[in-house]
Amino acid sequence: MKRELFQYLKSYSFDPLKIDRLIISAFLVSNKITDPNNRLLKSLLIKESDPDYNNLLKFIELGRITEFEQLIELFEFVISPEEKVITGAIYTPHVIRKYIISQTISKYENIDDLLICDPACGCSGFLYDAVIILKDKTNKTYREIFENNIFGLDIQEYSISRSTILLTLLAVLSGEDEKEFTFNLFKGNALSFQWEEHLENFAGFDIVVGNPPYVCSRNIDNESKLLLKNWTVCSTGHPDLYIPFFEIGLSILKEDGVLGFITMNTFLKSVNGRALREYFQKVTYDFKMLDFGSQQIFQSRSTYTCICIIQKSKSDFLQYIRLSSLKSLSGNGFPYNSISYSSLNAFKGWNLQQIDLLSKIESTGTPLGEKFKTRNGIATLKNSIYIFNPIKEDGEFYYLSNGLEYKIEKEICKDIINPNLLTKLDSISSIKKKIIFPYRYEDGHVKLISEPDFKKYYPETFKYLFENKNSLDKRDKGKGNYENWYAYGRNQSLEKLKYKLFFPHIAPSTPNFVLNSDEDLLFHNGLALISDNERDLLFLQKLLSTRLFWFYIENSSKPYGSGYFSLSRNYIKNFGIYDFDEIEIDRIIAADNPSKLDKFIELKYGVRFD
Repeated sequence: MKRELFQYLKSYSFDPLKIDRLIISAFLVSNKITDPNNRLLKSLLIKESDPDYNNLLKFIELGRITEFEQLIELFEFVISPEEKVITGAIYTPHVIRKYIISQTISKYENIDDLLICDPACGCSGFLYDAVIILKDKTNKTYREIFENNIFGLDIQEYSISRSTILLTLLAVLSGEDEKEFTFNLFKGNALSFQWEEHLENFAGFDIVVGNPPYVCSRNIDNESKLLLKNWTVCSTGHPDLYIPFFEIGLSILKEDGVLGFITMNTFLKSVNGRALREYFQKVTYDFKMLDFGSQQIFQSRSTYTCICIIQKSKSDFLQYIRLSSLKSLSGNGFPYNSISYSSLNAFKGWNLQQIDLLSKIESTGTPLGEKFKTRNGIATLKNSIYIFNPIKEDGEFYYLSNGLEYKIEKEICKDIINPNLLTKLDSISSIKKKIIFPYRYEDGHVKLISEPDFKKYYPETFKYLFENKNSLDKRDKGKGNYENWYAYGRNQSLEKLKYKLFFPHIAPSTPNFVLNSDEDLLFHNGLALISDNERDLLFLQKLLSTRLFWFYIENSSKPYGSGYFSLSRNYIKNFGIYDFDEIEIDRIIAADNPSKLDKFIELKYGVRFD
């Protein structure tokens, strides 16, 4: 679709009704429908006598809208960025919707009376595709399908309005131009919506489909946060909004019914997905998962997704396959790997590929998370104010430029690094910066410098921070509960650590694991494994740089784009550390031939890669 159409809509209006009128009028005119019989469409059509008629002509000049897929994409586009953060609305490509609808409907021989629901329908792209199949394979009219077969729910009124418009247009352009249609489309919060209160003799749906909202835990509204507690799958971590939709969908599904979702794949390993994994292992339904891994399926979101087709009937196995691209969906059948539910570990996370080898690695020796402590970096929540590269210095001060030039007392500063830069660099000195550190060490504890002492001993730094107080007060959306306004946003990793093995949070291939013995050196972002014993970390530095460790990461960690994988604690803690003897540890530390070291390590683990 032409970019100019999207650009025009950005500046046209923020009024949903006004936007809808423009889009629908352009669609009708482009399809040569200027006098529809349907009352809804007639009310939306911009006429020559209307003040916005010239806007319509200009919009049409930019590009005619003749296809329904263009219409669906425009509807999703005009949701404001702020509302997308809260509602998680996102355009689902037609190839995915078509695949999910065809897979779920194909489970049934007789489809005349199917009840198909999308509990987070948006503008009802999934229901649109379902209607097309039902119309093609039955003798029913659109009116009958709308009234008896499809059901939608969304938290936004404009989504229900656009769903009504989209489905009405489908009927009218197909020659069924009735004055009115009746729909089972409802506004409500899926976390608390009671279908039996709106549908007579409700006994569940045959099919539940959709793309659950992509809303991370910190952006969920307060009402929904309270409602999350009603769902079993939300009892661990801070659940993102897509997580309860599995339980919601299955709870409104008939026995032997089918659920088809395109959703995030992070629940496979995340802490907030642990209760969901436990739920699946408890109910043991017939589950087929098509995992896109690190492939970016949605152009407007950096999300990592999978398609889940779940039949509400018992099975001992979960079927899994990793897809290389969206084009793979056009293939004929998939060679799924059958994975026994009993072999999965809900607490540790699900390993769904290279299962035998990963299990062997994890069962070797002692888990890394039990032998070594992991630390995340400090969190000021306003690094642009606290962290700086001095533009110059003298005996007493560093000088920083932040709009103006400021003097910062050297005594209140520490060195700091960002280990995320260690994907390509391996030098600590090259990535060092300075950080204002308004704390002091007393009796082995870290204490915030009192405000009177701050003013007295570090007046220039206090003056600088005070000029930025408004920005500091806005941390945590202005709701932060800090010891004082100049304190860091979090108190993590402020203590002195003797030995630190730094590495990035996400990395491609084998990153640099860099050992440092400066106990005063702080870090932000990235990660560090810590120990009071340098030899332990020298050994670990070599082990984590081996082919075996990276094989483990590539097959068990959270994938990102361009071959990057997460190295956060949750994804490395279960890596087994073989019980090497002291001589073997010395041999590993001294090893200078990576290939020979790889073979030695793999021999000990009983794993072969060549």
